[in-house]
Amino acid sequence: MQTDAIILSAPRQLSLGRVGLKAPGPGDLVVRVAHSGISTGTERLFWSGEMPPFPGMGYPLVPGYEAAGEVIDAGPASGFSAGDHVFVPGANCFEDSEQGPVYGLFGGAAQTLVTDAARVIRIDPGMGAEGALLALAATARHAVAGTHSGLPDLIVGHGVLGRLVARITLALGGPAPQVWDTSPARRTGAQGYPVCHPEDDPRRDYRCILDASGADGILDQLIGRIARGGEVVLAGFYTGRIDFGFVPAFMREARLRIAAEWTPQDLVATRALIETGALSLAGLITHRADPADAPRAYEQAFSDADCLKMILDWKG
Repeated sequence: MQTDAIILSAPRQLSLGRVGLKAPGPGDLVVRVAHSGISTGTERLFWSGEMPPFPGMGYPLVPGYEAAGEVIDAGPASGFSAGDHVFVPGANCFEDSEQGPVYGLFGGAAQTLVTDAARVIRIDPGMGAEGALLALAATARHAVAGTHSGLPDLIVGHGVLGRLVARITLALGGPAPQVWDTSPARRTGAQGYPVCHPEDDPRRDYRCILDASGADGILDQLIGRIARGGEVVLAGFYTGRIDFGFVPAFMREARLRIAAEWTPQDLVATRALIETGALSLAGLITHRADPADAPRAYEQAFSDADCLKMILDWKG
């Protein structure tokens, strides 16, 4: 089998190409992808060439770990049936492409995927393109409800991750958090919580600050805003070294937590929030593109402040 896929052959060199697919086994699914998302975190770093050394990385690669589609073939041991709609968090199913061997480190940006059924989760087909946001929502849920966590009362960054963190905080019964963003374009679209520029917020007694911006050198600023015993959660992806002044952190007995990636339990819990209506994914997808227009779509996803989430539509 072969499929169309996005191939990142080198930093900033990206195109739609053909790749081979591994044969499915008895526990595998073949999924026809309807929509895949472009991540402005890890994918941007691979695209720009800024990603620090990462296990299994290399070029050329098929990016993407946000795919939603329909099962078109289900192995007898998979527990799924053709016609099921699923979210696929990437796949390592590719053989040679026109450019030679392809790394499948993420591997979700393709029209057809072969994946172990244990990796996917069923979703409501009515979710449409929003189904591709499930991993990002689960990432936000993990940052909020992960190990030794408290609900944030300040969220830094009002991109799609920051918005999801704010929505999940409310869905879990927390009070409305304050959100910061330095971009005027990003200070709109809040649902039940305030958003402001950091300089317009005088408060310095936050119990839990969650950074969803991934900005370098931000830790000193955040430590200066927490109460004694307060916590700073790093939920972005940081390319440089993380450091901070010791004395201000010492005076506050600051705690630092790094939010890891989502777990399967986060996917299940996030799906439940969506299905009960406690969490809405509406308004987060702002741009869509045809996979053939991928070079422009990736460029816009990473450079346009008005683009919260770019979705590739594979249905055509």
